[in-house]
Amino acid sequence: MSEQLHTALGLAAHGVPVLPLRAGKVPFGNCPACAKNACGGRPNMKTPGPCACPHPCHGWAAATTDPGVINSSTWARVWREAAAVAYHPGGAGLTVVDLDNVEAIAWARASLPATRTVPTTRGEHWIYRGAMQSANAVRPGVDIKSTMAYARWRGPGTGTITALPDVVRALTVKEPSTVRPAGITVPALAGEGERECRHRTPAYLDRGIAMAEQRITAASSAVHATVYRTFLAVLSTHGRCGCLTEAHTARLFTAAQAKGESARHCTDAWTNALTRLGL
Repeated sequence: MSEQLHTALGLAAHGVPVLPLRAGKVPFGNCPACAKNACGGRPNMKTPGPCACPHPCHGWAAATTDPGVINSSTWARVWREAAAVAYHPGGAGLTVVDLDNVEAIAWARASLPATRTVPTTRGEHWIYRGAMQSANAVRPGVDIKSTMAYARWRGPGTGTITALPDVVRALTVKEPSTVRPAGITVPALAGEGERECRHRTPAYLDRGIAMAEQRITAASSAVHATVYRTFLAVLSTHGRCGCLTEAHTARLFTAAQAKGESARHCTDAWTNALTRLGL
């Protein structure tokens, strides 16, 4: 049994989906029947399809915990040729923060909660418990590897795996630029009474604000992103008729600050939502 196969079976036994990598840290290519995704893709890919290929096709989507597949004669050839073992972090309920240089490591030590760390060729992998969207280059030298991605197995690392923090989830949230397009003037939402309100009763607005408060209060992760999207939803519904007052916005800001948002973050999120809607 090769070293890679032994490692893969050990990881699979602990619920970590694995796949072989060839030289260059890349997955094995699709078999002839699956070339150019002619099969329609494996069922657990983003675009579901009927493929039940026994070969290690389709990159990260080939990752499995089935020892029968891993140790099958079909996979025997690739294990003989494999240069390394990879795993699908999201499939194991994990997120890998891939730090590619010393500057990225310094940022992580200053900004992220301590967790299990694994040395890599050029940096470190910080592993958290919890899955999220994968993304590359979320900041200089930092990639996020979780769902629909693979990471090379480099050993168990050191330290205790901790829960995925909001600060990592927020790295993949793209907010619009705060630079206001030329020619757009932000109207004074508070106290503006000249326009006819399209809502039949004030209760409609009150219910909307209450629901927005509840959405922010209920957020258990990605609080900053939730606050921004909630502000965006409120302004898209109520921002053009002039019925929002300072009392309404104060309720939203209070709910956000109770979840740990600063007054500055609240103001930035509100301004970004106004810009997004052209208000």
